[in-house]
Amino acid sequence: MPARAKSILMWVVVIFLVYAVVTNPDRAADVVRSVWDFLWAAIQGFGEFFRNLAGE
Repeated sequence: MPARAKSILMWVVVIFLVYAVVTNPDRAADVVRSVWDFLWAAIQGFGEFFRNLAGE
């Protein structure tokens, strides 16, 4: 992807995120909380996998 297109895409994403937070902060917070919960569950799953792999 050309650098100029990547820069434009990044600005569009940033502007959209700011718009989403300003227009509906409660929903934006719910989305961030859901993403965080998903990432935390994935990290815990990897930890459990490696613990089981190690034989504990």
